[in-house]
Amino acid sequence: MAVFNVAETFVSINGEGVLAGQLSVFVRFTGCNLRCSFCDTMWANDVDAPNTTMTTEEICEAVRKTGVHNVTLTGGEPLLREGMAELLQKLTENPAQRVEIETNGSVDLTPFTGISPAVTFTMDYKLPGSGMEAHMRTENFALLTERDTVKFVAGSRADLDRALEIIRTYDLTHRCHVYLSPVFGRIQPVEIVDFMQEHVLNDVTMQLQMHKIIWDPDQRGV
Repeated sequence: MAVFNVAETFVSINGEGVLAGQLSVFVRFTGCNLRCSFCDTMWANDVDAPNTTMTTEEICEAVRKTGVHNVTLTGGEPLLREGMAELLQKLTENPAQRVEIETNGSVDLTPFTGISPAVTFTMDYKLPGSGMEAHMRTENFALLTERDTVKFVAGSRADLDRALEIIRTYDLTHRCHVYLSPVFGRIQPVEIVDFMQEHVLNDVTMQLQMHKIIWDPDQRGV
């Protein structure tokens, strides 16, 4: 049975994405292969960051006890954790469970597709301002479906221009959900709306990180 280093588990609303505003059980794993300039969970990015060791069964039991149907696996980068496919299989044995994987766009999704229709991906595409665009696996776009999401976090007009190029090159709005989000404190949301109007970005959703509006932007466990 797989064993994981879990930075934190908590129940809150989903702050962004298709399920924004809905309750979800968050399971945050330690360790990330990227170091984005705007990362808001840098404290969890080292594999040996403060954590609790949990088995697959212990995670599933912790989720079950909450009674919440949505599960968000995040990090760090959850798909780097050995045994993740096993955890996904076990979580989705419960027919009520819906599992969203928040992944940073640098990890091959192939081993995790086809496990269950209850598993969806919310995949970042790291724009130039993140400093991590060179790590993006555009091959992953072909693995996404209408249930999945690509998220662009933009901090400048240059980031928005690049997001537009990627959206059009890979025809993302006909493949999956597409979200544009501002880097908190770097760009005003109205700039993103203006950009969407300028380019008539149908089927693209501008989103704000709801949890940073409701609570202190640096607060954990929300």
